[in-house]
Amino acid sequence: MKQEEEPMKRLSRREFLKSTGVAMIGSALPLSMVKVAFGAERPAEDFHFGYISDSHIQHLGGTNFVRNWDRGLIRAVQEANLLTPKPDFFIYGGDLAQLGTKEEIDHGLEIMSKLRGKVRYVMGEHDYYLDLGEYWESKLGPQYYSFDHKGVHFVVLNSILTHDKWTFRAWPTPMDRMKAMARLDNPDGSPFLVGEKQRAWLKQDLEKIDKDVPIIVCSHSPLQKIFKGWNFWTDDAEQVQALLKPFNKVTVIYGHVHQIQYQQIGNISLHAVMATAWPWPYPKSYTQVKNALPVLTVPMNRADPFFERDASGWQFIDWKTGQADMHYQLPNNKDRTVAFNRKTGRPEDLKYQNPKTRIPPQEHF
Repeated sequence: MKQEEEPMKRLSRREFLKSTGVAMIGSALPLSMVKVAFGAERPAEDFHFGYISDSHIQHLGGTNFVRNWDRGLIRAVQEANLLTPKPDFFIYGGDLAQLGTKEEIDHGLEIMSKLRGKVRYVMGEHDYYLDLGEYWESKLGPQYYSFDHKGVHFVVLNSILTHDKWTFRAWPTPMDRMKAMARLDNPDGSPFLVGEKQRAWLKQDLEKIDKDVPIIVCSHSPLQKIFKGWNFWTDDAEQVQALLKPFNKVTVIYGHVHQIQYQQIGNISLHAVMATAWPWPYPKSYTQVKNALPVLTVPMNRADPFFERDASGWQFIDWKTGQADMHYQLPNNKDRTVAFNRKTGRPEDLKYQNPKTRIPPQEHF
């Protein structure tokens, strides 16, 4: 356990973790382990990056925006700027806007512009379905892309596409389409897709990457099928997983679900990040409809209806031997750590995985 805790000793928690919705990823490996994990020919350098997601900036008219969502992102940016050491870069995990308007995207980007460092963006459905990403692309560039950083190959996917027959149906207005996709529980919605064109691009992109090089995939929707009623679901998840299967170590980091989730599917570790806007409950909280909540995930004991930010929060991620260990900081709730257990070969909650240690759920009347 001491070896696991060593990165935590190097920096105080106050220095390392400062913000709502910020994830830190850093490697702390001896050189020999780096060579094993990242490939002996080109060892990776230690680095970390920040992760902010799901701010849902909402325009009310004129110069007015929903203050609570603004404050969540403002706090994340301000406190991310205090991080020591300074992250190499940041990733924004999608849903910067609520209804995809120019006003919302511009306002969100204005807040993000205060972040000291390069930012790479992931497309969320709330950013996309008003104009199918046209304004987003004009401001931020391609909807999907890849890059390499210090021995790690990053892939950013637009995983919130859907079937053409839904996207291009006879909508009264583009805003009607946007609002239909923005609903959490819309029976007239449509499941997300990475899509055939993007999968072909991903296949080609990965063909040039050595199988020992760690892959980090950043998507907005989970690249697995959890609960279709709330669109915690990607229809072609299995096809995307198949493209990632040949690689020794793959980590998928996704937003969208506003809650802690983690799962191991073959060689792929999947982790959700928290939102700066609000938390969602787990699907079974509201319905008994069948869901496939990841089997390894231990639900949080939450949320307090009298504290609107309960279980929104931030996380940092230790990057060790090509696996991610997630440390979640939850305001007004119990902090959580989900670490990769090398004995079992899967991520597990360090404290609450054992049912005997879990806290009884809150009940509100």
